[in-house]
Amino acid sequence: MTDKPDYFKIMSKLAQAFGTAHSRRELLDLILQSAITTLNAKAASLYLIDADNQQLIPVAQTGLSASYFRSKQSLLTPEIIPLVAQDGYLFSREATADPRLKYPQAKHAEGIASIMALPVKVKGKQRGLFCLFTATPRDFSADEIDFLRVLAQQSGGIVEHGQVLDQLREKTRLFLELAVNIGSSLDIKKILHIMSAEIAEALRVKGTSIRLWDEDRQTLELAASYGLSEKFLHKGPVSAQKSMTQALSGKPVVIKDARTDNRVQYKQETAAEGIVSILSVPIQTKEKIIGVLRLYSAVPRDFTADDIMMVTALAYLGGLAIQNASLYIMVQQDMEDLKDELWSHRSWF
Repeated sequence: MTDKPDYFKIMSKLAQAFGTAHSRRELLDLILQSAITTLNAKAASLYLIDADNQQLIPVAQTGLSASYFRSKQSLLTPEIIPLVAQDGYLFSREATADPRLKYPQAKHAEGIASIMALPVKVKGKQRGLFCLFTATPRDFSADEIDFLRVLAQQSGGIVEHGQVLDQLREKTRLFLELAVNIGSSLDIKKILHIMSAEIAEALRVKGTSIRLWDEDRQTLELAASYGLSEKFLHKGPVSAQKSMTQALSGKPVVIKDARTDNRVQYKQETAAEGIVSILSVPIQTKEKIIGVLRLYSAVPRDFTADDIMMVTALAYLGGLAIQNASLYIMVQQDMEDLKDELWSHRSWF
């Protein structure tokens, strides 16, 4: 009989090894190898869940062939994601005969018998799957499952830390690039296009729109958009009395479910466009609010305080650029008027 592993010692050694790792990849490799070595498994892998379409994205692995791991045949079906969340894990003793799993022939060719999949959670939410693969069919004890659950949580912490750093770098890059691109142009249409397109791409939302305030009509007129259909964009006049009132008062507004929120003016059209969550922030100059920037998400989304702060800052930056461009146009017009006046005076002589 083999001795039962001392999980405390194993975790202590793993914690010490973390201090010598030089990258996120090394940390993940240490966790995966620890799972394989301790439980005498064939391989281990980490997948993250794509929030937009609930697909699994391969992140790291040890023990699998590269061709298998990077192919769609290595992925568990998306349908198991809620099962893992519900039961706390998913276990398949005979993976090649399990109807819940796809590509049995590929798993057989890779030498996979049993699979244990556990949730990777970040701040209480399931963000991925931690999987262990064995070469022969076997069961897992409660202690072994608990051990794997701890490793899954550690991998989630590493992923979260890495994502925070990546997001910080990405937001810094976005802000710098937008500041340069917007500040270097005096073409209002170009400024609005840069704002709508780059913000949508950077924050991975379905689309964006920019509407500027028409004081005479008391409506918000479409000035630029990205990722939205013409039908949705021209669904009808957007009244400040019915929509985006808070944003026009200078406050960011988050709508979690646009299909039911009474602050949304065109609910049916919004649902038909596939829009679920909306973030609205004011576009303002030094003196006043001149419009609203809106971000549209196709999935329920909790816009973080950092997201809101960054988008608000970018909208303000855009507002100042629009004001500068407008002043430039006014100066040009004044110069033309002055020239016309001078020529008219010369005609007297």
